[in-house]
Amino acid sequence: MRSRLKQVFHDKKFLLGFIIFILILLTTIIYPLLVTYNPLEMVGGLFYKPGTYVSITDAVESKNYQLNVDTKGGRLESKLSLEDRAEMATWLEKFGGISIDEIDVTDAEALVKLWNKHYDSKNPQEGLISAKKKYYVRLDIKIDGILEESELILAKLDETSGELVQDSKVTSTDFVNINDIANQRTFVLGTDNFGRDVLTELVHATRTSLKIGLIAGLIATFIGLILGLLSGYVGGLLDDIIMFITNLFTVIPSFIILILISYSVGQSARGVTVVASIIGLTSWTWTTRSVRSQVISLRNRDHVNLSKLSGHSLFRIILTDILPYVASYVVMALILQISSGILAEAQLSMLGLGPATTKVTTLGLMMNWAMQYKAPLSNAWWAFLPVILSIALITFSLNLMNTGLDQVFNPQLRE
Repeated sequence: MRSRLKQVFHDKKFLLGFIIFILILLTTIIYPLLVTYNPLEMVGGLFYKPGTYVSITDAVESKNYQLNVDTKGGRLESKLSLEDRAEMATWLEKFGGISIDEIDVTDAEALVKLWNKHYDSKNPQEGLISAKKKYYVRLDIKIDGILEESELILAKLDETSGELVQDSKVTSTDFVNINDIANQRTFVLGTDNFGRDVLTELVHATRTSLKIGLIAGLIATFIGLILGLLSGYVGGLLDDIIMFITNLFTVIPSFIILILISYSVGQSARGVTVVASIIGLTSWTWTTRSVRSQVISLRNRDHVNLSKLSGHSLFRIILTDILPYVASYVVMALILQISSGILAEAQLSMLGLGPATTKVTTLGLMMNWAMQYKAPLSNAWWAFLPVILSIALITFSLNLMNTGLDQVFNPQLRE
């Protein structure tokens, strides 16, 4: 047994998959201990992009620091969109006589210098429609506004006169130290369609999806193991009955059965455990067939026949003479069932048949919400891409572990 474990942990594929899976598991355990926010707390708005958000009131009231830095470049980079830059490059190439090689749309400051030097609204601009000419005029005015050095006047209400009076001025060289601002919140992965912290939600969703996969995997593997052992060892009429039921479930796609059962259960009753159980109860067929084929090859071996002649019970023969020989295969089947359970939940949730709960979230539910509120069309990549990567990473690690175990326990694959 010890030598087998050494072989398993010396296999590079298994070790890599195991490390990835353990890191994911530790993240789902440690992160909630460090970040105690409610993952379903609506703290922001629709698809706020990743970053640190600070209170404007606190920022205004904080101590100002004068920094001798050029703020124009930063303003240009943030306020000049890529679409505007592309239009500027097009105009400069067609009407400004600038080679496309000299234009770099990624450098907003250099692009604006070329624009200010060559753009002229009086240029004939032959071939341009009037609306396009007006667009370039508005773009030029926008650039001038960005570059203009102006002061912001902060006013407050005078209690005696009821009028606004100047309180202070803010210039482009006034800065505040972010550590002086009391109220701030960092969203590493932004917010979702409900204004919830995506990172916190993702960690809790991963933990819930792992729970669903584990419950579904254990149920499917247990049913498949019991039926496979009985069918393979006992044979006869019992084998025919079990294989008839197994073939019946195999002919009808398991996902169709899963959809029908989930829909018939009803939305109010579809909790995490219920969905996991439904997935497990519809995913045991291939495990049954595989275990049965393994048991058939074992039931007539000498040590099994010796146990029969010794008068050992059916339960003891299966438990002591057959199960140890298929244990490694059962572990591999369990790993694959966990991976399949996570994917099945994601598929169900995408169809709106996943866990209906307001207390926890899953990776599938996060994908469903992102699609319903059109996150891809809003360029809110943080609402769905981390979820896809999480699902891919979990299934990749589990399949790597399974491949590594197969190479260790399958004589035909040993190097």
